[in-house]
Amino acid sequence: MNTTSKKTDRIKLSIAIITPVIILLIPKTWFPIQNLTVIEHRVIALFVFAAIFWILEPVPIYATSILIIVLELVFLSDSSLYPARGEGENFGVVMSHKEIMSTLASPVILLFLGGFFLAMAATKYRLDQNIARVLLHRFGENPKWVLLGLMIITSFFSMFMSNTATTAMMLSILIPVLKIFPAGDKAKTAFILSIPIAANIGGIGTPIGTPPNAIALKYITGATMTFGKWMSFGVPFVIVMLILSWVLLLIFFPAKTKTIRLSITGTFLTTPKAILVYITFIVTIFLWLFDFIHGMNAYVVAMIPVGVFLSLGIINKEDLKNISWDVLWLVSGGIALGLALEKTGLAQHVIESIPFESFSPYVVILAAASIGLVMANFMSNTATANLILPLLASLGTTVAGLENVGGSQLIVLGTTIAISLGMSLPISTPPNALAHATGEIYTNDMSKIGVMIGLIGLIFVIILMIILQYINFLT
Repeated sequence: MNTTSKKTDRIKLSIAIITPVIILLIPKTWFPIQNLTVIEHRVIALFVFAAIFWILEPVPIYATSILIIVLELVFLSDSSLYPARGEGENFGVVMSHKEIMSTLASPVILLFLGGFFLAMAATKYRLDQNIARVLLHRFGENPKWVLLGLMIITSFFSMFMSNTATTAMMLSILIPVLKIFPAGDKAKTAFILSIPIAANIGGIGTPIGTPPNAIALKYITGATMTFGKWMSFGVPFVIVMLILSWVLLLIFFPAKTKTIRLSITGTFLTTPKAILVYITFIVTIFLWLFDFIHGMNAYVVAMIPVGVFLSLGIINKEDLKNISWDVLWLVSGGIALGLALEKTGLAQHVIESIPFESFSPYVVILAAASIGLVMANFMSNTATANLILPLLASLGTTVAGLENVGGSQLIVLGTTIAISLGMSLPISTPPNALAHATGEIYTNDMSKIGVMIGLIGLIFVIILMIILQYINFLT
């Protein structure tokens, strides 16, 4: 690391630490919130701390999430360093330390853990590559249909696997084939961009497709949002956005090459462990989709592959080291931050201080989704969801008429989808970064297509929310 980079990191860290300290030193009466309590004041400083650390990243974003949990325990809990004494009624509501710690083992976290186990086993026993091989063969050799095939398969995998892992796998399949394209053929750009675009969009399709979905579940579980119910709107939305993205890629980056062939070798493994992986994968997805028949919720079902794979040696202790624990910690920190905003009463207090009642409910939904989309282009999608979804969850009882359009849960849902459409820059998502790292595409090409997908997608998000409200989907 050079001297300039070290200096920049020190400056970022200084800003990230000093700013929340200044917030704490500001008198409570200076805030535009009446009767702000001591605890709420501390939560504001914590929120600013989280926002700055997640945006500037002076430390890894998963480390920021753990720091949030630690700071809540030390300063906001019933076992805190400064307990509620001598402050009277103005001290505020402290949080249960057990409740804060439980965010590390939230059902949402375990749902994601089950997804990680499925993805890891599928990769280890080559289920993913073999599915890709079998399916891609059916799309022929015409570049435009092969492009569509790549996008469909990538989006399918990203519904059940990490978007980043899916992108890495599909790019490894694609990179050798790029040599087929002659110099100056724009289709090369289309093929590379199609992978992160499809991975980002595909993650919208299921509750485990991307971390923002898991965070959203925390605030819409009261609407009995099952795995199958999420897919009933998520998959159609993914299909529409995939087709639109495919058309845009064909328009902006037309192919000169007339034929293309993707060569993927390998066969399905027939060992006992491989067969167990295939069966467990199918059974788990079946149980997720038909929970209304057997009665087990998605969180319980997610633990089945964990138990099966560990007990039968399909996943061993070496494999466990490769699980994306950082993602689980990142989501845990977001849940903990939302818990602080909710339990201390600050979120409700802040929402009550903003005259949302003067706006149309649909304007509120559009504004929330737009803010989520813009933020997600410049920072982690998960960090964006962690910051804004807890506040949006408190809107339901504040905005007049909002209950007639699905309440805060519809806002949370629409904003979550919009966040996943933030893909205009290499820094927007890990799939974007992986694609950019190939050195085969320019940032302006990614930005051009990403902005268009985001804006068009925002329109379809609003249309989807209107449809869901019309059919009383969340009741």
